[in-house]
Amino acid sequence: MKPLQSVLGASFLAIIVCSTALADPPRTMKIGVLNDASGPYSDNADEGSVTAARMAAEDFTQLHPDFKVEIVSADHQNKADVGAAIARRWVDQEKVDAVADVPNSAVGLAVNEVVRGSKAALIASSAASSDLTGKYCSPNTIQWTFDTWAASHTIGSYLVHHGGKKWYFIATDNALGKSMVRDGTSVIGAGGGAALGSVNVPINNADYASFILQANASGADVIAFATAGGDTVNLIKQSSEFGLKQSGKTFAALLTTTNDVEASGLAVAQGLIITQPFYWDLNDASRAWSAKFSARQHGQSPTAFHAGVYSSVLAYLNAALAAGTNDAQAVIRKLKEKPIDDALFGPVAVRADGRAIHNMYILKVKDPKASKSKWDLLENVGVLSGPEAFRPIEQGGCAMVEQAKGN
Repeated sequence: MKPLQSVLGASFLAIIVCSTALADPPRTMKIGVLNDASGPYSDNADEGSVTAARMAAEDFTQLHPDFKVEIVSADHQNKADVGAAIARRWVDQEKVDAVADVPNSAVGLAVNEVVRGSKAALIASSAASSDLTGKYCSPNTIQWTFDTWAASHTIGSYLVHHGGKKWYFIATDNALGKSMVRDGTSVIGAGGGAALGSVNVPINNADYASFILQANASGADVIAFATAGGDTVNLIKQSSEFGLKQSGKTFAALLTTTNDVEASGLAVAQGLIITQPFYWDLNDASRAWSAKFSARQHGQSPTAFHAGVYSSVLAYLNAALAAGTNDAQAVIRKLKEKPIDDALFGPVAVRADGRAIHNMYILKVKDPKASKSKWDLLENVGVLSGPEAFRPIEQGGCAMVEQAKGN
């Protein structure tokens, strides 16, 4: 017969071993920030988006220290095949749970197909084509910050009701530009205006002279730039050189950011109409977060791209925690269950098609005399609530929505 002390010791050891085996291991999640690190969209994303993702991970893990989050990044070079190859390697070999950011609609649409049906997600905070939550919608994808329909609709609705009835588009010859022209033409027509025409230009173009002159000769009241990043900056500068602002025309940049405005200069960009879901100076919460971002990002003010990465990654991590799994479709279903009170975007609801719904603001570039600092660039002249700003769910052609109706 064994001594009682030995029996109790063995039993205690068995309890410890059993408890350790049954305890849940620390949760981990790996998120890949895929964006443009060297091309026309790099100023609005690149390193800043990685910083924003890390800030989201840090804020999340501070509250949930047993949940580990790893952030990796790569440059898609604005090539759909390169972006798809990186995403496939990440998902298949490196066990990345979600791909975030992805400025460039063609790359976003390609990555959307890579993750479809897998256990990984696409958190498309910067890919803007409205087709992502329309005809190409997926249970593995959410689209967070804006899209071409919202950008075109917000600016189009505002300007059509302020005398801008006749429009001409200068658009990049890619999925982004074509989506903005399509969506913009629709909303302008619905408001009683008309699109007089459009011209497609190569991405990362240097000389826009012939396209600007063509737009000016159209007789349009509004010349709309269906471009992004460095292409928009070049268009703003070169349009000013031709003196088009003095001719009384209104200029609208359908998808631009504070970086683009700052790079153009207030004297050149003054009066330009843009739309954003986020601006650093909107409220106390946006100012507080922007100050933290700037302190880590060489004094740079965050763009809506950066804010969208932070907001969407944080929301995804919270949903993964609540869902108790890293499986993308389960996490996204959890995201869709109830609205989120987001610090940067305000109330956010993720619809059945994966579209995040929130306010969109109409902003006007300030007169240089009204600016008090380097990043004091815009004044808020209007707002559309989420349901007003984004395409009605029944108009997108998302098969998931149609299936839900049938069930």
